[in-house]
Amino acid sequence: MPSALQLLWLVPALPLAGFLANGVLALRRPRAKHAVSIIGVGVLLAALALAIVIVLAFLREGTPGPLVFPYWEWMPVGELHVTVALQLDQLSAVMLLVVTGVSSLIHVFSVGYMGEDPGYARYFAYLNLFVFFMLVLVLGASFPVMFVGWEGVGLCSYLLIGFWFNERINADAGKKAFLVNRIGDVGFLVAMLMIFAHTGSLDFQPLFAQAPKLFTPGGPAVTAITLLLFLGCTGKSAQIPLYTWLPDAMQGPTPVSALIHAATMVTAGVYLVARCNVLYALAPVASAVVAGIGALTAFFAATIALKQWDIKRVLAYSTVSQLGYMFLGVGSGAYAAGIFHLVTHAFFKALLFLGAGSVIHALHHAYHATHSREDAQDMRNMGGLARHLPWTSTLMWVATLAIAGIPPFAGFFSKDQILSAAFSLGDVHPLWYVYWLLGLLTALLTAFYMTRLMLYTFHGPNRTGERESAHLREAPWVMTGPLVVLAALSLAGGALNVPALLRGREWLEHWLEPVTAVAARLRPGIEVPHGTEWALVIAAVAAAGLGIIAAVRLLRPEELVPARLAPAERGFARVLWKKWYVDEIYDFLFVRPLIWLSREVLWRTIDLGLIDGAGVNGAARLSRALGWIGSRLQTGQLGFYVVLFVGGVLAVLWTAVR
Repeated sequence: MPSALQLLWLVPALPLAGFLANGVLALRRPRAKHAVSIIGVGVLLAALALAIVIVLAFLREGTPGPLVFPYWEWMPVGELHVTVALQLDQLSAVMLLVVTGVSSLIHVFSVGYMGEDPGYARYFAYLNLFVFFMLVLVLGASFPVMFVGWEGVGLCSYLLIGFWFNERINADAGKKAFLVNRIGDVGFLVAMLMIFAHTGSLDFQPLFAQAPKLFTPGGPAVTAITLLLFLGCTGKSAQIPLYTWLPDAMQGPTPVSALIHAATMVTAGVYLVARCNVLYALAPVASAVVAGIGALTAFFAATIALKQWDIKRVLAYSTVSQLGYMFLGVGSGAYAAGIFHLVTHAFFKALLFLGAGSVIHALHHAYHATHSREDAQDMRNMGGLARHLPWTSTLMWVATLAIAGIPPFAGFFSKDQILSAAFSLGDVHPLWYVYWLLGLLTALLTAFYMTRLMLYTFHGPNRTGERESAHLREAPWVMTGPLVVLAALSLAGGALNVPALLRGREWLEHWLEPVTAVAARLRPGIEVPHGTEWALVIAAVAAAGLGIIAAVRLLRPEELVPARLAPAERGFARVLWKKWYVDEIYDFLFVRPLIWLSREVLWRTIDLGLIDGAGVNGAARLSRALGWIGSRLQTGQLGFYVVLFVGGVLAVLWTAVR
């Protein structure tokens, strides 16, 4: 085995070492920013370089099966034997490059964006730890090892979303992300227990090899397991009903938003479904649920993005929507298409968030801290920024065309393959046509709201104010450089999997075949005639083009006024602005009753009333009362003692006689 492959453990070890080193600096020398930058960025660049070397060695090796590297026994309990082991195969290789590559660019960007923050060392320590856990998640050779990474990214999301914890809104957003994800994680845990009960193993390689023999296709066991796993995915990857934490995650620093949305946490659910493709191929009902929830989430989140004014919140709902596309792909059995969209989305969504970070950075300096962060993120306070930030404007337009699905940008290829896969299953059940239609409408809405973001941010008259606009300037190259790289990837990334229809070689799909081969045999795809396929491509491009044209024709950037002067939203626009009131509904149905139960029943009645009152305090009062009674009996009079003694003897004799 080539020595380079044996160094796989070093890839996650490097960011872990960066976390430890920067953690020490955060505690001992928080102002040593130069050392923090070298360590924080250096370990990621080294991890990226090593990942490239390892993947090239894996490619040269030509091994069709996964390579498993065991390190030590973790839980040898009875029949349960869990080894800390990493696995390298075609799927984990793709994720390895995406995580290290995009994360490295975000770390570089962070040097400029967070340079003036007093928590600079702590920030890079958390950021390194985030990447470490994500690498454990995608490289783990078993469900328990994956679960360590799964929980770790949840912890890091809490630390980084609430990074500026001195403001309550930020701390609350971090807690919300942590708690909502715990709901989904219960499903993951129960699924692991069921998998072990039915198979006796939690290691990926033997489990997936034996799954077709151990599970009845469409049976209740495999259906329950895959649905429970998907419950965990709805938490991590922000799908209905557990998506509400992700928009609030915008309270963290903007590079954190880019890391969460593009390269780490929210892609974990899509990766899990793709990793468990054999199980989902055996559970067609669960696969249909995955695709249906994905299509519905994609459309629903896109409608909300239409009326958001916070630039980061628009992008947050865009991420929720695009994740829905990915689940539509993997739920349709097009696992390569789902992973392909995950990869291209990492490129253009990281570019969009980091571009938004450049805009916020410029406005923050223009305002000279006289306005809140919310003011610097409100598109109504922007306008005409293309004249001041030409690089950022141009590069974000590249990402906008990519996410809209305009050829030849990367998003066109990956999104089209997902829609074609969903449409092809329409002959199996008409519901798949509904999923395809939701995906097509989402493409139209995506093009509209992203064009709206660009028009209101970069075009039309400037609304920052004359004095402030004089201070607007492009970000330094440590921030703009990563944008250029991501723009190139957003433009050329589609070449990874150009379909045969367009005379491509479908490289990524062939690359992933060793991972998806068993699922392909269990659930063969349905061929779409070339004429129909061309019609689907034209329909998808037409929907994207219509969305862009409609935004340009209908929106009037010159009519916008700054946020402080803007009228309140009314009618249906207010419903979209309030996000369909889902947060308020959740608050009424779940949050307030849970708080009431916790405070009034568990705390006041049980804790204070029963445990403290009847238990702890009651025992103390009883002891005091018995002591007082005993003290009353100590009179010092011999006759009184004789009377008590005789009374006691008579009572004993009377009891004995009875």
